[in-house]
Amino acid sequence: MNDILSQLAAHRIVPVVVLDDARDAIPLADALVGGGLPVAEVTFRTAAAADAIRAMADRGDVLVGAGTVVTVAQVDQAVAAGARYLVSPGTSRAVVERAQEHGVPVLPGAVTASEVQAALALGLDTVKFFPAGTSGGSAAIAALAAPFGGVRFVPTGGVGPGNLDEYLALPCVAAVGGSWMVPRDRVRGGDLDGVRSLVADAVALATRLRP
Repeated sequence: MNDILSQLAAHRIVPVVVLDDARDAIPLADALVGGGLPVAEVTFRTAAAADAIRAMADRGDVLVGAGTVVTVAQVDQAVAAGARYLVSPGTSRAVVERAQEHGVPVLPGAVTASEVQAALALGLDTVKFFPAGTSGGSAAIAALAAPFGGVRFVPTGGVGPGNLDEYLALPCVAAVGGSWMVPRDRVRGGDLDGVRSLVADAVALATRLRP
């Protein structure tokens, strides 16, 4: 499980994907790989999520996970489809424990000290900080990192090119999640060349921001 989290940290950016049609999964995967960012968090916000995860996972060249996982049933669906990691907007003991039963790493949402402690009590040391933009941003993460020195954060929500540097500059930030390089309308409209360009720009920016 630590290997998966290390891979996410190595990429530094995790594209948060909403797919309305599973048939868009393979073209999107092509764009992600072509842009130099072979990783995706496919959110369970649409009925196409499980099939899209399966299509990407079957390729073998994309580190694909499931996002917006809020129920035990979705944990089972995501793992059965081939998700390598799971992300939840909040901290649910049932969701975390089910993921652990499957042996799949899970990043629960945590934006308060109590939520971070709840994640620690479940044996986790990496959490999703969501929604980052309206929960205090990088300053809040830095403040939480003080008493929780061993915890790593993956801020998502309100993260983009304009503030990416604020988050990636924090040693406690493992990676950031964002959708700016995979806009839902472009994917749905078939503008995968445009998506590939946005992905490449995101990778270039993250590379420039490396310490």
